[in-house]
Amino acid sequence: MVSVQEQYEAYPYPDRDPKDEAKRLILGSPSHPLELDHWLFGGARDWSQPFRALVAGGGTGDGLIQLAQVLASADVPYEITYIDLSTASRQIAEARARARGLKGIRFVTGSLLDAANHGTFDYIDCCGVLHHLPDPGAGFAALRAALAEGGGMGFMVYAPFGRSGVYPLQEAFAALFDDLDPKTRLKRAKAIVAALPDAHPFKRNPLLVDHHESDAGFYDLLLHGQDRAFAIRELVEVMHDSGWRLQGFATPALYDLARITERPEGMDETTSMATAEKLRGTIRMHIAYAVPSEDTRKPARGSTRTLIPHLRGVTARALSQAVSQGKPIPIRMKEAQTSLRLPQQAAPLIAGIDGRRSIATLSQAAGLDPLQAGTLWAQVERDLVEWGLLLYSALPQGGR
Repeated sequence: MVSVQEQYEAYPYPDRDPKDEAKRLILGSPSHPLELDHWLFGGARDWSQPFRALVAGGGTGDGLIQLAQVLASADVPYEITYIDLSTASRQIAEARARARGLKGIRFVTGSLLDAANHGTFDYIDCCGVLHHLPDPGAGFAALRAALAEGGGMGFMVYAPFGRSGVYPLQEAFAALFDDLDPKTRLKRAKAIVAALPDAHPFKRNPLLVDHHESDAGFYDLLLHGQDRAFAIRELVEVMHDSGWRLQGFATPALYDLARITERPEGMDETTSMATAEKLRGTIRMHIAYAVPSEDTRKPARGSTRTLIPHLRGVTARALSQAVSQGKPIPIRMKEAQTSLRLPQQAAPLIAGIDGRRSIATLSQAAGLDPLQAGTLWAQVERDLVEWGLLLYSALPQGGR
């Protein structure tokens, strides 16, 4: 059997070329500073203070590079510790950091289970790793032990329904190729996948693309020797048992049962989200933020009028023009396709969003009285925040 470490030495994932850093920065969730500020620090973190982060299982560096580059561009003082089992993956991440001239990063080859040995951290990134541990609960617990007071975690774990067709193939390939080296396993598995009938669940799942993008992507998707997915209830339970509380998903609308059908009166939140997950059937991964189980803090909300809103994935000009004309706002994700309709009167508020002005300042500039502005902003926030298009953060403008 090929171990997890052997796999990532042979096929570092995701497949990245450090030369590409000259032409693009890969942005995503979790761990963009705007997003983590919104979910973990009430949208009001004092970014003049040092920021100490852990990237646990950093792979070839997507989360690391995003975090370090955005903080560096905003002149935020930071220290980041990167940990990964794979030397090959670490070397790629190091080369990407060098290509950007990023400082303040300590690279460690090791296990995230030893995270607390490296200190405590204001923020922990763990993207695509916990579901590959023999005991994911032990991983959650180890990261909880490395969290500083007032800190939080952004993470991603696989979800079952959007990955339909993956696990039967993983099990079949494990039985067939147990004694083979990684390269031979890859070659033989590719031949089998190419010959799968069109009716096979894997071929009928349009959400799965990694196997088309690179050898590393194919191996990680279909030949991984240690891979499990978490349904919502399983995720909530393992987090509770390891000292964490789910603070929120990066795209909460996907888990909002009321956006799919009427939510029964008295249904608890976990059951509601679990039901929404089953009805959608398209969620491949859970991207979320977590705080200690005893922590009562809430995500940022616009009832605090001093917060600064930022748009993500859309410009203020384009969005405000569509809203002013009464046009629907399309949402096009792999997991969902829908459209939003915002009140036309909200267009001046949206037009002023620039990552510098507070909600109160936007309201004044739009010439709206506080009551009218509050009503309109609540409608804007409900849809844009829930679909991940609007975040609150005090991050300086350079960090966008």
